[in-house]
Amino acid sequence: MGDPSLGELLLDHAQDTVAVVTEDGTVTYVNAAVEATLGYEPEELVGENAFEYVHPDDSPMVRREFYAMCRADDYDETTITYRYRTRDGDWVWLESRMSNLTDERVDGYVVSSRDITDRIAAEETREEAAARLNTIASVSSDVLWLFSGDWSEALFVNGAVRDIYGIGPERLYDDPVAFLDAIHPDDVTRVIDAMERLSDGESVDIEYRVNAREDFSRWVWVQAVPIVEDGVVTRIAGFSRDVTERHRREQHLVVMDNLLRHNLRNDLNVILGAAEQIAADHPQTTPLTEQIRTTGNRLLRTATKERRIIELLVDRRFRERVDLGEAIETAIERARHRYPNAVVDYSLEFDDDELPVVPSLTRTAVAELIENGIVHCDDERPRVDIAVSGEDGTVEVEITDDAAALPDVEVNVLTGAHEFGRDPINHSGGLGIWLVYWCIELSNGDITVEHADENGNRIRLSVPARTGETRERTAEPSST
Repeated sequence: MGDPSLGELLLDHAQDTVAVVTEDGTVTYVNAAVEATLGYEPEELVGENAFEYVHPDDSPMVRREFYAMCRADDYDETTITYRYRTRDGDWVWLESRMSNLTDERVDGYVVSSRDITDRIAAEETREEAAARLNTIASVSSDVLWLFSGDWSEALFVNGAVRDIYGIGPERLYDDPVAFLDAIHPDDVTRVIDAMERLSDGESVDIEYRVNAREDFSRWVWVQAVPIVEDGVVTRIAGFSRDVTERHRREQHLVVMDNLLRHNLRNDLNVILGAAEQIAADHPQTTPLTEQIRTTGNRLLRTATKERRIIELLVDRRFRERVDLGEAIETAIERARHRYPNAVVDYSLEFDDDELPVVPSLTRTAVAELIENGIVHCDDERPRVDIAVSGEDGTVEVEITDDAAALPDVEVNVLTGAHEFGRDPINHSGGLGIWLVYWCIELSNGDITVEHADENGNRIRLSVPARTGETRERTAEPSST
């Protein structure tokens, strides 16, 4: 390395800008990398004062650090970040490393600089994003939180935790699992199980009771996801939403349903029993008593439909996903069992190993439409055909029957063209039609209706489908 020209050649191929600066800031040498960084030819800067090119807002700091380094009694090395003017008048961010180590062969102090403009911009973007998130979190009524993957550290919790859980964020920063004290004792085991599943890399959707100060009267809905890096769960992010009012409405709905259904069944059973006794004692009244029995049984079936709708609206199990083939076959088997004189056939345009999963409510909707096509058909052997196809994450189930054409009011219910609750006279007479509509609406699907011919309907259900998921087998809403 004794040849100076060789040293300069190597410096000119370095990516960092290397300069020699005297104590008063005069540049005595700069390598060729300065052209890529700042746009100057090296000879343009030699003899110039380096401080004159520093951004005015940064110049006092740069001068102070440089002079302190130069005059230190012991060895000193300093790294500073500042803005420097380019040849075209723009500014770039430089990170410069300088030390007071001098050599008699070097006329000044060596300063090695690199362009970190992109890094500074990325950091500012992250800071701005963090500031926006903090603003959102501060006004959110949901509890937003971030924990380490093993729950040993609370990384972020917003202030909503105080209102909902009854504990402050500062307590969780001191003791990350202190929120377990705010959970109803009967729910703690389920929550701990959910925490373990999150640490193992599984997403979680759970509801439980919280807030010891309010006798655990609050319900929260929690969704959380693990953040995986290099195959390891490093953080767990989620939110908790107060759903107390929803739970109260559901409880009221269930209580009213139980009372209504119980009283309706008891009263109708009395009426049906009386009708049968009258028919036995007075055979000439058979047409009248038969009408009573028909109407009473229809009301009982309506009560059954109402019960299924209540279960649909309040039971989260029916929001799960099931195997497409299992959903269709279960619906068909139920219809064949209840109506042995009916003919129900279907075609499935999927291979067995390619069957996707669909919302479990699809099964209930298909079963209702099959039954509707059977009971409203005048043929001795009513027929319903089902064709299943799909592409691009959507499954289409087409149900074709020979029943009387659905009236417009029921078509409007199925397709969502109804004005719910606005017209007390022009309304659908069948709860089964509403059940189908709610099943598909809650599944984020669509329904279209065509009249197959003069006496028939073609109803097409489109529901989201996924492949590669674990297939759940869930019970249907009870029909009793």
